[in-house]
Amino acid sequence: MGKQIDIGRALANLPLFQRLGESEINHLAVGTCEIGLSKGRILFQKGALLNGFYVVVCGQIKLAVSSPQGNEKVVSIAGPWESFGEAIMFLERPSLVFAQALEDSRLLSIAKQGIFAAIDHDTTFARRMLAGLSMHLHGLVQDVENYSLYSSTERVIGFLLQLAGAPIKGPMDIELPASKHIIASRLNLTPETLSRVLHDLSESGLISVKGRHITVLDVMRLTQFNGPIH
Repeated sequence: MGKQIDIGRALANLPLFQRLGESEINHLAVGTCEIGLSKGRILFQKGALLNGFYVVVCGQIKLAVSSPQGNEKVVSIAGPWESFGEAIMFLERPSLVFAQALEDSRLLSIAKQGIFAAIDHDTTFARRMLAGLSMHLHGLVQDVENYSLYSSTERVIGFLLQLAGAPIKGPMDIELPASKHIIASRLNLTPETLSRVLHDLSESGLISVKGRHITVLDVMRLTQFNGPIH
């Protein structure tokens, strides 16, 4: 999976740690290890107790829950330089989700002892940890809002616009960050519903779809779409 990561440099470049001093970074590095996961490998199962949290260096990690019947709900997808597991670390309770690599991935596992020490010595760092946790919570609240108040079509359009970024006139190429099956679960849709919405948007001349590659033919028109609502 490539050459070994310079853990100290990687930590120093993370926004969360950029204001920590060299000695604090070195202390964190002692309790940090690199993990390589091949596609499909499980990082931890539901019910696991975490002794730290994780940062994705490259690849993608799926956080999901599953039912005894085998149905799966994707809670979030962590990509490069995104973190996860902080809340489980602080609560010291069994994880409600499992974590699995969606592609070959490399991560940093950061031990909680170093994090707790940095919090004790740096109030700015503590505030950044709280801000990160708050952003995760805000994202979960937004998900509940989307599932409760918006149609399937509106959810898919919102997702595509989020990938497209700032509104512009004209076409824009985007790449779906995961398979359509995973994205459907992330949006609380069935794969069939997602395919139907993408087909309708394509038939309306708003997008073209080739596998995971989507061309938004007119971002502004997509934001104003009033076609079939599922």
